[in-house]
Amino acid sequence: MESKACGVLIIHGFTATLDSVNALVRPLEALGVDVRVPLLKGHGEASPEKLRGVTWRDWMKDAESAFLELSAGAGRVFVVGHSMGGLIALNLAAKYQDGDLAATVVAAPAFHLVSMLGPGRPLHFLVPLLQTFVRNWDLQVAYSDTDETSRSVHYSWAPTDAIMSFFDLISFTQSRLHDIRCPTLILHGRKEQTVAPESAGYVFDGIATPEEQKRLLWLDRSGHQMFCGPESEDAVQAVVDFVGAMIGGRPVS
Repeated sequence: MESKACGVLIIHGFTATLDSVNALVRPLEALGVDVRVPLLKGHGEASPEKLRGVTWRDWMKDAESAFLELSAGAGRVFVVGHSMGGLIALNLAAKYQDGDLAATVVAAPAFHLVSMLGPGRPLHFLVPLLQTFVRNWDLQVAYSDTDETSRSVHYSWAPTDAIMSFFDLISFTQSRLHDIRCPTLILHGRKEQTVAPESAGYVFDGIATPEEQKRLLWLDRSGHQMFCGPESEDAVQAVVDFVGAMIGGRPVS
C-alpha cells in the first residue's frame, strides 16, 4: 500500500474543538498521506446553542461525506476517532471495511461514561425526567471531567437533546461492534475522568478483528484529551506508527 494512495480521516469528539485532535495532522502528513479533519455540525461555534436540534445522524453524515471525498482522491483511508469520534469511526468501519477503509484508530472510545447519568450507569433511569425539565447540561456534571485540558478544548455545556442523541449513538454503535473486522488500534488513558477504562477492553473484545490485527495501548499519565495532554507526543506517535506500519504492510505490534 503506497502512502500517496492513502488518506487519514480524523474525527473529533462530542462538543470538542479541532484543537483536541490537531496535534495529529502534521505528523500524519509527514507520512505522505492526505489528512482531513471535518468539523461536525454544531461544533466550533461561539455558543453550544448551535448543537440544539442536532443529532448523531448529522455527525455521521458529516464524517461519512468527508470519508467519501477523501477516498475518492486518496483511495484507501485510515479513520482516527477520539471519544465520540471513535464511535463514528467504528460505524464507518462496519460500513466500508470491505471497500476503501483500511483500518481504524479509536482513542478513548466513549462507550462507558464515568458520569452516573450515562447509558448503563446507576442514574441513567433519571435521564428521561431530566430531558423534560432541563434544557442544558453542564458538561462537568455530565462527564465528571475535572481535567483542565479537557475543559479548554470543548464546550462547557451542551443542549440536553444533543446529549440524548449522543447516548443514542452509543447504543447504536454497541449493536454494530461484532460486524467490525478491520485492523484496529485502541488508545486509552489511565487518568481518564470522562470515559471509563472498561470501554477500551469492551472494544477490543467486542470487535471481530483477529487478535493479531488489533492492539490496545494504555497511556499511564493521560486523561481524556490524550492528544493535547502530558503524553500527547506518545499518543500521536502511536497513531503515526500504526498508520505507517499498515502502509508499509507490517503487522500490528
